[in-house]
Amino acid sequence: MGRNNTVAFPQAKSPTGADTVKGFFRFVLSELKPKGKILTPFNVISGMIILGGLILIVIRFAYGLGSITNLSQEYPWGIWIGFDVVTGVAFAGGAYTLCFVVHILNFKKYEPILKATVLNGFLAYCFYAGALLLDLGRPWNVVNPIIGNAFGYSSVLFLVAWHFLLYTICQFVEVFPAVTEWLYWPKVRKYAKLCTTGAVIFGITLSTLHQSGLGALFMMASNKIHPLWYSGNIPILFFVSSVFAGLSMVIAESSISHRVFRAQISPHHHASFNDIVLGMAKGALGALFAYFFLKMIDLIHGSHWSLINTPMGHWYLVEIIGGIVIPIILFTIAILKNNVRLVQFTAVITALGVIINRLNVSVIAFKWYLPNRYYPSWAEIWVTAAVICMEIWAFRWIVSRMPIVNEHPAFPEEETIHHKETEVVQWKVSAS
Repeated sequence: MGRNNTVAFPQAKSPTGADTVKGFFRFVLSELKPKGKILTPFNVISGMIILGGLILIVIRFAYGLGSITNLSQEYPWGIWIGFDVVTGVAFAGGAYTLCFVVHILNFKKYEPILKATVLNGFLAYCFYAGALLLDLGRPWNVVNPIIGNAFGYSSVLFLVAWHFLLYTICQFVEVFPAVTEWLYWPKVRKYAKLCTTGAVIFGITLSTLHQSGLGALFMMASNKIHPLWYSGNIPILFFVSSVFAGLSMVIAESSISHRVFRAQISPHHHASFNDIVLGMAKGALGALFAYFFLKMIDLIHGSHWSLINTPMGHWYLVEIIGGIVIPIILFTIAILKNNVRLVQFTAVITALGVIINRLNVSVIAFKWYLPNRYYPSWAEIWVTAAVICMEIWAFRWIVSRMPIVNEHPAFPEEETIHHKETEVVQWKVSAS
């Protein structure tokens, strides 16, 4: 994606802050200008994907779903739901997991990557909501689940819709202090910081509900999902898998961001990065153990042993062994040997296992008995890739301008102040 230079934040007395409306708009317009090289390989390739995706989206809204998708009455949910929403929401689980670890369990060592993780979760929910609109035959009816129209207030979809909406708002509240620092709104920032504690607690509660709520949607399809993937424990499985899915994605994303935005990260945070990665690996390993235990309970109690020696059973073993057992072994070795590279490699394998599992539940093992199977069209895959690229562009634009991976010099955090005070004391001791 290209390396970024250190962010130049507006100063406290800068006329381009929020002092005047004219100065505010001048500052915002100046921030819209690209930073760094434009014609990089990543920009060219992802830009072409986004451009092609936007054209396909226009065609979809102009001529309907059938113009670019292979969706049908038998398969109304395809890759846009199975990957963009069902899988994407699991990957965004790193935000609520780290918020719980930092703010509730008080493990402050993970704080350097918290803002970037929450920002990524917020963007993921925004873009996945957009992908959901693409999948609706009548997108203007998206408000129906929220207001309970045609669904009812006891509908799982009603609960999921409200959880999704409220959690997105909570994540915005958590990210908003960085926006106020970028625009240099000290008074607004003061009140924004006061709201973050409540938003964190409320957001964590909502996450546990809507992560499991997505699984609860599939409980209504007991006769449509293959027995090896259908279970009364689907809500719990979805919740537990969102923990190691989110942590694995945070490991992968933070590792990339650590390289791309290296110039913006303080030396103190650079030194603690490996310890942070190994700590997240321990959390992912614990969640993987719990998930594997629950899957084995379902397999034993469901008496599905005879289904293992079938084509779908073989595919089930690929998911279990490749997506759970192997990551458990590799994470264990990496933690024992303090091997950060192996943790990063294992995180990618774990993420692939989550993708396979969520697609199995929502697409591959859904109505597996029909002769005419659903396969995503090239246009569906292209649009999905475009949505991912747009999210990456938005993340890069924000991180390159706002105090996400670093801190605004006018608003130092307590951790940084404490660290600097410690350095001064150590210097005085060594000098004496």
